[in-house]
Amino acid sequence: MFGYMGKILHVDLSHSKTWEEKLREDLILKFLGSRGINARLLWDYINEPHMNPFDERNPLIISAGVLTGTTAPSSGRTTITCKGVITGLYLKSSLGGRFGAELKYSGYDCLIIHGISPKLVSINIRDEEVTIDDASQLRGLNVKETSEKVKKNIGDEKAQVLAIGPAGERLVKFAGIVDSEVYNTAARGGTGALMGSKRLKAISIRGTHSISLFDKDEFIRLTAKIRRELAKDSKSQALYLLGTSNAIQKTNEIYRLPTRNFSKGHVDQIEPLTGSNLISKGYLVKRIGCHSCSIMCHRRVKIPSGKFAGLETSGPEYETFAALGSQLMVLDTDYVIKANDLCNIYGIDTISTGDAIAWAMELYERGILKEQDVEGLDIKFGNGDAVLELIERIAFRRGKLGNLLAEGLKRATEEIGYDSIKYAGINSKGLEQSEVNVRIAKGYALAFAVNTRGPDHLMAEPMAESGGTPEAQALVEKITGNRKWAVPYRIEYRPELIRWHEDVYAVTDSLGFCAYATTAAYGVTPSNMAEMYYLATGIQMTEDKLMEIGRRIVTLEKCFNVREGADRRYDDLPWRAMNEPEPEGPFKGMMTTKEQLDLMLDRYYELHEWDKKTSWPYKRTLKKLGLEDIGKELEEIRELT
Repeated sequence: MFGYMGKILHVDLSHSKTWEEKLREDLILKFLGSRGINARLLWDYINEPHMNPFDERNPLIISAGVLTGTTAPSSGRTTITCKGVITGLYLKSSLGGRFGAELKYSGYDCLIIHGISPKLVSINIRDEEVTIDDASQLRGLNVKETSEKVKKNIGDEKAQVLAIGPAGERLVKFAGIVDSEVYNTAARGGTGALMGSKRLKAISIRGTHSISLFDKDEFIRLTAKIRRELAKDSKSQALYLLGTSNAIQKTNEIYRLPTRNFSKGHVDQIEPLTGSNLISKGYLVKRIGCHSCSIMCHRRVKIPSGKFAGLETSGPEYETFAALGSQLMVLDTDYVIKANDLCNIYGIDTISTGDAIAWAMELYERGILKEQDVEGLDIKFGNGDAVLELIERIAFRRGKLGNLLAEGLKRATEEIGYDSIKYAGINSKGLEQSEVNVRIAKGYALAFAVNTRGPDHLMAEPMAESGGTPEAQALVEKITGNRKWAVPYRIEYRPELIRWHEDVYAVTDSLGFCAYATTAAYGVTPSNMAEMYYLATGIQMTEDKLMEIGRRIVTLEKCFNVREGADRRYDDLPWRAMNEPEPEGPFKGMMTTKEQLDLMLDRYYELHEWDKKTSWPYKRTLKKLGLEDIGKELEEIRELT
């Protein structure tokens, strides 16, 4: 077999056993790779709607992209799929780094973890040698300490390790799984909480196999050419120079930066939260890339002086500068770096953490949370020390407020009441929103509303809608027919933009590419992805066929959610985005109204060939996509139209 390793590794923690399964050809041809195959496997394993995410039957499915481990540029991604802990719906999470490459080198395309261990354990993989080992000595360690200890125990400093921190052990609902570089994290939706519920502390892996390619010489030639093209892309250059936080300043200028718990989109003194500040003030140590990365957007930073002098860590990213910076009005580089480091080593999602704290700060400001509720902590906006203390309390579930926020905003708002959900950055699915002001960015608003895992940017990343680079404008023209639609505040052609970005993102994940190479920079295109796939696997592929597979994956993920009861009613936005207008700036008075969202949703469902009333895919759509068996299962719940 070319490109694929051809095997799935199963680990059953309940019975402490492992086995291998051949990767079926039908999965490859219909669903391509990691994200797509994971989606189909999850559908098959979770065949009981409304099952508790902590049920032992909820698998943790970890798969490397088809091209992960090769010379394809920016192809180091690993997809982790399960039933989400926060939402109870479909969850796809993704991380970079090198774990996926080592999974392939160990001889596997996919690792599926079943059951619940009776005690805390680690899984250690060295090629086909797999052991389930006692991990009691790792209990309570943070992610960094865990990775170091595991590598020492197995005697291999070059092994890749996925681990959970104290937050995962304590089932914090937005705990993540963090890799051994303590940077790349599958954080959204609670993958770390699921891993913790299985009493699995860490997974180490090291492989010595090679990946066989159908036409190795031509593949290497083509990937080198694409790498050069990617380096010329405007966004790729900005990401290399300033990291993902290159977007902070511009986003703030156009009033799209979430600030003060999504109450507005601009902050006056933004420089401390920018990528340029990391360079000019001496924080930047080096740029870091994932496996085979040609963009190198990650940062390694060190605080040069002050209270946290000497702290060397990774990040922060755009989302973190916003979530732990502007959202909390903590406009101090040192405090945001420290807060980010705590989230990384404790293993919690920075977006959900920041949104949860921002919500608590606003409730405290409004008098809904009283002194006794915050247990003496002064949680006013801008108090960096209070933020650090709250991160500790959340990660360790300390105190009333820490334990409340650790449950996620959906559960927290239900407990507090007093219309507190109006101030929470969550929609009906329950996931905390990532950091875009969707009052103004209408494409993002639609993408967040329809995202199967909740309101964030990692199922469709429509950066192109703003037309910030010549390449983005060209893409908008390709999709809509005219560059004039490369503006974020119009609803026209947003559904077409989102449909394209969803399909491409599904393919991007399945092949193992970073979305920055396909939906932010545009050096990796559907056309050359199809060509790389053919040269790697020998399986004939065209751009149209690749996009059809992307559409099949997106529809299957939607089917998972509608089976759980998440129909059109769940495709909405946080209350504030639809009811409170932008208070200042050039877009003063703007919001994404229900009427606007409904118009976009109608067209979006039409493009997908889903029922506009319910959002359920039509029977004919499932047949066209080769998902007839999915349709038969759905018809056990309700008749398809």
